[in-house]
Amino acid sequence: FHNFEALNIPDTHPARDMQDTFWFADMKHLLRTHTSTIQVRGMEGKKPPFKFVGPGKVFRCEALDASHEAVFHQLEGMMVGENISVSNLIFFMKTLLSEIFKKDVNVRLRPGFFPFVEPGFELDIECLICGGKGCSVCKQTGWVELLPCGMTHPNVLKAGGIDTDKYNGFAFGLGLDRLVM
Repeated sequence: FHNFEALNIPDTHPARDMQDTFWFADMKHLLRTHTSTIQVRGMEGKKPPFKFVGPGKVFRCEALDASHEAVFHQLEGMMVGENISVSNLIFFMKTLLSEIFKKDVNVRLRPGFFPFVEPGFELDIECLICGGKGCSVCKQTGWVELLPCGMTHPNVLKAGGIDTDKYNGFAFGLGLDRLVM
């Protein structure tokens, strides 16, 4: 429930496929595939307005390469209140990333699909190695893909017992291992 249904991922969604998820033999339990489960648990224990971040280990059947591992760590974040906007999301992300990197960080949002947010985005940061000029780290684009984020889908808020006529919010999942890369 916490890994799929409450996050707007129905039984027929490809993320539930055995190739993407480590299921136990009983096919009822799994190793979580994302820290978005923290959103559901947070909504179960809090009343709006609220905000939180939480770290966690996640597991995926991934094709391993320089930027993908089967086991990694994420930092999940969520803010729910009245009249939360994409501007709030951008401000928060710029503030968080500037604190992490100890300098101002330029960000951009690109459209991205994630069942638990609508609209959903891929957040990129301007390459900190070349300053956006293009190098091997950013694949000559000047930008590095960093994290998925977006406005929390109303179905997710409803699953958490939140009144979607009054409240909305944003969420993100930051791969901590990707920061180190």
